[in-house]
Amino acid sequence: MNKLDLSNSRDRTFARILERQAAEAGSTVFLRTDEVAITFAEAESITNRLASGLLAHGLSAGDRVALYMSNQPEMVLLALAINKLSAVWVPINRDYKGQWLEDTVARCRATMLFTDSDGVGEIRKLNADLKALTLGVVGFEVESGILTYQSLLEAPEYVVDHDAQSYGDTCAILWTSGTTGRSKGVMQPYNAWIHAIVNGASMQYQSQEGDVIYNVLPLFNAGGWITAVLRALLEGITVVIEQRFSVTHFWDRIAHFGATQTFALGAMGTFLLNESEQPGDNKTPLREAQIVPLAPDLWPVFSKRFGIRLIRGGLGQSECMRVLSQTENRDDVPVYALGFPDSLAPVTLLDDEGNEVPVGGVGEIAIKPLEPYLIFNGYFDDPQATQKAFKGDWYCTGDVGRQDPETGAFFYVDRKRDAIRFGGRNISTLEVESVVRRFPGLKDVAAYGMPHPDVPTEHELALAIVAEDPQSFDYEGLCAFVNDNAPYYFVPRYITLRDALPYTPTNKVQKYQLQQAGLTESTWDLKASGYKIKR
Repeated sequence: MNKLDLSNSRDRTFARILERQAAEAGSTVFLRTDEVAITFAEAESITNRLASGLLAHGLSAGDRVALYMSNQPEMVLLALAINKLSAVWVPINRDYKGQWLEDTVARCRATMLFTDSDGVGEIRKLNADLKALTLGVVGFEVESGILTYQSLLEAPEYVVDHDAQSYGDTCAILWTSGTTGRSKGVMQPYNAWIHAIVNGASMQYQSQEGDVIYNVLPLFNAGGWITAVLRALLEGITVVIEQRFSVTHFWDRIAHFGATQTFALGAMGTFLLNESEQPGDNKTPLREAQIVPLAPDLWPVFSKRFGIRLIRGGLGQSECMRVLSQTENRDDVPVYALGFPDSLAPVTLLDDEGNEVPVGGVGEIAIKPLEPYLIFNGYFDDPQATQKAFKGDWYCTGDVGRQDPETGAFFYVDRKRDAIRFGGRNISTLEVESVVRRFPGLKDVAAYGMPHPDVPTEHELALAIVAEDPQSFDYEGLCAFVNDNAPYYFVPRYITLRDALPYTPTNKVQKYQLQQAGLTESTWDLKASGYKIKR
């Protein structure tokens, strides 16, 4: 373990951090899978060669490289190499396909795109303009004209100009889930990542010599980078890059890697508890885990059964990766609280006019950074959306909360705009509707959430549809269309045909009425059908 002191802002770039770890903890394994164990020193050499190879193929400072890849060490190494050239990596959800993928790639305005062997087919379906991108592939040899990851490694090692890099530079762009409208590209400075780790994640995890982080979160969003990959980089410990979460093999994989730390979504924790108890449940190497959100009544059950320390949650999002957290286990604060801000970024609750609500009242959670680059650098190619996200100096998160007058702890109440949570993801119903509306034979559609039967904190996706010909409506055809043109989790669990949708006088669908109506005898259920989702 080599937890770095990053109090000097000059040290707060990934190139500088990796260089230091290679010099100070070079023999420690950084990235691990079943196939490879890459030390910090090896990662430094690999990323220098990748950077040199990318430079030779035209990548320049400020350019963007799209990463349409599944979880693998090569994705991490490419991201770090891209940053060594002062370029920007843009991870794209590997579940995107069809028009959804095409639109996202186009909005990146990337000069290069890297994918893996399973993603090549989807990329080749993109329109002619996007095919002008320099395409790179990880995992297999392809025909001439396509850049291979392996060929980049043949380049000499690049020497980083650290003086040309700043902790406030945009190093990555992450696409939001679109919970407040169309997805936006969040421009991340180095310091936003590092602040969230140093002042949040690293304070919550009590890392020790020899610790191994087990990561199953997808690397197209911030969670896996903050809690696992970049935290391992800052702390000088090992992170296991796992392709996906498996209920049946989770504990075997923990034992296989000797993993001592992990982060999991609440639904994953529930699924693990639902498995039949085994005599050795509390004899695994795992020492501490953050499972968010996990129902409070399940905390002692999970902790006792598996013999681990559970880490309390908090609030973060792409725009501001650390808003609130519980870095102390205070007896007077419930485990489900969001927690407290730090002194560098105070938090308040605002009403719709931007006024602070009285303590104990309900309002939108807003944060004001008191130092530069603690939150995002704005939305890519969207200055109007950036301006709209602020009320004065306060960035408005879109989440509604309340503050306990006695302890000062903040608690989550709801999402201000329309969205549902499923599989640990915030899914914009507006974006679901934008896909469904392209299916032939529809007059109108509304997407909303119905309570999940097994996970109280989540919802199943439901559609209310007004069809041109209800008698011949093709439910499975609609699901296949969505599956082919959007992330698989946009495929609805329930579909109910209606004569009309309930609208307000201002022409907004009253979705609460659809939720209150619940499921009817005529509601179509995906799980009772013959359609199988393709992932």
